[in-house]
Amino acid sequence: MRRIIEETLGHYLIQEKIGSGGMGEVYRARDTRLNRTVAVKVLALDLAKRPEMRRRFERECRAVAALSHPNIVTIHSVAEQDEILFFSMELIEGKNLSDSIPAGGFLMPRFLELAIPLVDAVSFAHSKGITHRDLKPGNIMLEREGGLKVLDFGLARIEEQEEGASDYLQTISLDRTAEGTILGTVSCMSPEQLRGESADHRSDIFAIGIILYEMLTGRHPFNGETPADLISSILRDKPPQVSEIRLDLPRRLAQVIDRCLEKDPSFRLQSALALRNDLEEIKRHTEAGQDESITSIAVLTPEDLSADQAQGYFCEGLAEELVDDLSKIRNLRVASRTHSSLIHRTTADVRTIGRELNVQAIVSGSVRKEGEKLRITAELLQAATGFLLWSEHYDRQLEDVFAIQDEIAQKIAEALNLTLTAGEMRSIQTLTTSDVRAYDYYLRGRRFFYQYRRKGMELALQMFEMATRHDANYALAFSGISDCYCFLYLYADRSQASLDKANQASRRALELNPDLAEAHTSCGQVLSLRGRHQEAEAEFETAARLRPKLFEAHYLYARDCFARGVLEKAAHLFELAASVRPEDYQSLLLVAQVYERLNRLDDAQAARIRGVRIVEERLQLQPDDVRALYMGANGLVALGERDRALEWATLALDMEPDEPMVLYNVACIFSLAGKTERAIDLLERSVHLGLRQAGWIQNDSNLDPLRAHPRFAALMSELEQG
Repeated sequence: MRRIIEETLGHYLIQEKIGSGGMGEVYRARDTRLNRTVAVKVLALDLAKRPEMRRRFERECRAVAALSHPNIVTIHSVAEQDEILFFSMELIEGKNLSDSIPAGGFLMPRFLELAIPLVDAVSFAHSKGITHRDLKPGNIMLEREGGLKVLDFGLARIEEQEEGASDYLQTISLDRTAEGTILGTVSCMSPEQLRGESADHRSDIFAIGIILYEMLTGRHPFNGETPADLISSILRDKPPQVSEIRLDLPRRLAQVIDRCLEKDPSFRLQSALALRNDLEEIKRHTEAGQDESITSIAVLTPEDLSADQAQGYFCEGLAEELVDDLSKIRNLRVASRTHSSLIHRTTADVRTIGRELNVQAIVSGSVRKEGEKLRITAELLQAATGFLLWSEHYDRQLEDVFAIQDEIAQKIAEALNLTLTAGEMRSIQTLTTSDVRAYDYYLRGRRFFYQYRRKGMELALQMFEMATRHDANYALAFSGISDCYCFLYLYADRSQASLDKANQASRRALELNPDLAEAHTSCGQVLSLRGRHQEAEAEFETAARLRPKLFEAHYLYARDCFARGVLEKAAHLFELAASVRPEDYQSLLLVAQVYERLNRLDDAQAARIRGVRIVEERLQLQPDDVRALYMGANGLVALGERDRALEWATLALDMEPDEPMVLYNVACIFSLAGKTERAIDLLERSVHLGLRQAGWIQNDSNLDPLRAHPRFAALMSELEQG
């Protein structure tokens, strides 16, 4: 670069060079118009002659200019003079983070003082559609007053980039003048960036994980004497936890940083906002002297010790009720029941279970049910050590089961030093029914319901109806009845009578308990099927407000939006459902379709990879899970594994050849695999056996290859006519 010190660029008097990087140099300058000192960043002259580099430099200007945040550097202006392209920004007086980290890392108060605003700034950028892609300690300035600023968005990825920028940014080179340099700084790059793959906001989260690790330990989590060795370490090695290096650090913080450093982006923390919230929670506990508090827990299915070994549904129901109670405690994260039950069947060691479920404590126990006599044992174990924190056994009558559940939840809260609010206590103690026989039928019904098949749904309906005969005021059972009739209306019996019965049951549930989130969800589904979508939205929103962790509230709301073509909202709601139940494959595989429709192809692929992996784990434990087979097959065919997808789809069809939902989903798979006539055959058969979801079919991109077929047009006409 030609010498420009003591020259004038526009109305800026250049004073001294204060830094340089891959794209150019930064100077201290005097703004002669406003009489203030600023920083001026100048693009290197050889790069300024390359159109793609000019675009990247200009993109940095736009990126920073779009971000008004106290922890992001402020840009003032951009200009060009005598082929010199430059922009001015606020001058940060201080040192960069790289030169400020003590040998052994920051103490916790200072670490949190810096880490939270850093993550908040990145979260803000992500919310504006901007991914930094070159986060490193050298791009973070510590002001003399103690604050922090994020700099250098030169490699930022911006949604809706200009044509051609995306392809350029995915190229790999070894430095800016030779082929083979990786864009960005190798030491803080994510595995997907190093492999030359497309990178999204989760690459920033990986980089933040590296930065936080250095801030706490004074050393990089990955080792390598050469760039090639360092790249190999990032791609291969798992670093020791920060709490192993510094024993004064809370385990929760170590777990959070571990999540940031996951090699697979789908296993990382999925947003900088979630990371900031975790750090805020750790700060609260640290300031309260509770840095070792347990804030996450999983409930395993109790072992059935009954003589007849026929109480599996009862054991699962007890575990699920306990999860519901514990989920009402605001400061406690509870792993979902589905994931816990799958882990429990394959793993015996509590420490392994804790790592698999990412929790700090495990509840386990046993049930012995003989007639009206009930023995329940429960124990609370620290996941990291296996130490027993609390245990109790209860020899009671069956009618005491509700009191036992509440007592266990309260004892666990006490053992974890959690103080329950009056509202939380009331919520835990609120009984859905006081009739043990009604409760027993309800648990049986719930087990059948989650098979998601017509025969199972018919049995679930019988069980829920029996529950209401024993307790005519059992709101949850009425909600279950409504959900069964909705399923049958959609997939088996498209009659007005089914929809009317669903409506009556959901309204009865609401009359009995206006604050029951499940009742509002059921009501929302009925209204959706009736085409009263604005009212349905209100019900789904109410359900989510009453119980934010209710999976069905988000999932069914998402399906309603998808069926209407409201794709952005559907994506958001499927994402919420997946965050509430991380082991659920349905939300991931469905949101992948939505992402595809929104042209978010990288997100679609990541969701499918993660969804198929969950399906594979489930099929290892339940190889006859037909829904897992056909939804997993859908993900596989979209990922290009056509033969394996057709194998799974055919297996699902062999198991349930007359199930409308199976026929429809297998039709989608054959459609994507290019087997048009076979797909049309299956789709017609699914409709003629009862599936009548015209809105869903109209918006399902899986069926796009069929839309020009005359038989498809005839089928849609048939559906629209009733």
